[in-house]
Amino acid sequence: MTDVQDVRRMDAQDTLAPFRDRFALPEGVIYLDGNSLGALPRATAARVADTVTSEWGRGLIGSWNDADWIGAPQRIGGKIAGLLGAEPHEIVVADSTSVNLFKLLHAAIGARPGRTVILTEPGNFPTDLYVAQGVAAMIPGASVRTVAREDIVAAIDDHVAVVMLTHVHYKTGAMFDMPAMTRAAQAEGALMLWDLSHSAGAVPIDLNAAGADLAIGCGYKYLNGGPGAPAFLYVADRHQAELRSPLTGWMGHAAPFDFGDDYAAGAGVNRFLCGTPPVIGMAALEVGVDLMLEADRTALFAKSRALCDLFVDLVESQCAGLGLTLASPRDARVRGSHVSFAHDHGYPVMQALIARGVVGDFRAPDILRFGFTPLYVGYEDVWRAVEVLRDVLASESWDAPEFHARSAVT
Repeated sequence: MTDVQDVRRMDAQDTLAPFRDRFALPEGVIYLDGNSLGALPRATAARVADTVTSEWGRGLIGSWNDADWIGAPQRIGGKIAGLLGAEPHEIVVADSTSVNLFKLLHAAIGARPGRTVILTEPGNFPTDLYVAQGVAAMIPGASVRTVAREDIVAAIDDHVAVVMLTHVHYKTGAMFDMPAMTRAAQAEGALMLWDLSHSAGAVPIDLNAAGADLAIGCGYKYLNGGPGAPAFLYVADRHQAELRSPLTGWMGHAAPFDFGDDYAAGAGVNRFLCGTPPVIGMAALEVGVDLMLEADRTALFAKSRALCDLFVDLVESQCAGLGLTLASPRDARVRGSHVSFAHDHGYPVMQALIARGVVGDFRAPDILRFGFTPLYVGYEDVWRAVEVLRDVLASESWDAPEFHARSAVT
């Protein structure tokens, strides 16, 4: 059985351990919620301050050129491409994940005349379903079809324009086989669109090797770009000339500073830009992406699997009989970098954990969700977190009235 000396030895041998000091984590907190909001890199505050006081304060409007504000969507997108197995010209940073999803879903249906169905699974991340429903409501005859994940391949027919799936499920962490599902969609003439929000920086991704068509993802989870960080979108090179964005803003124009009255789509993936890039948010995101690029990704993903496996093993051995049921895949090969357990009193249990300095989150109706970000979570953190979890459950301290009051964000 693993003991505390074992986990300390694991931390001592961890080549990624020095990255922990690159993050401004509060003293005494075990932060297991990087799958929802990444921790603050220490360099971010100074970078944002420089953007505000130097580039904006002194450089003023000249910083669009001198500090290359105008090139941030392509520059940072190119860096993210290096994390995801894409070419630099296939990814741009823009807008939010939801807005990018809207743009790509609408474009995908337009690129498949005669096909009107967006195929997805029930229980997908809610905003993905809501955006898909909104797109379908705008296009005559379009609809959203949901089928259980085990039935998706069989449901792809000549009515399906695009298959929209989240690569790593937000609640359970279950991970699709990206190459296999992509091939299945394409074999029936549909486009494949992946939501990488719980994948980018968390699990190995090679979009081009998988033959992916389209993808979107956020910058504020494992990329540590800060709350509401700009998102990114990917369009495979082979589709860029045919796809049309429904949001024809000036930054997607072929010549935005010619100020012509009529829209002409920009070249390549640039046509999926829309409004002015949020420069301050871009600056924060770039710090997080640069930090991720420094890490050895083979070591990163191996540690992710090891942390999650250790957590599952310890919870099931130390918290047996205390009401927890594993809700994530046990096999690390089909699981992301977070682990979920179901508990009948999941919300107050999580609030009690947070009060004790172990920060995860809750997802209705009964899921305790724990994220393991290898750059700043260590093996002893896992050990300590399970000790606190066992005590909270065994003592039933979670049943205090203050832990039952629901906050707006869970």
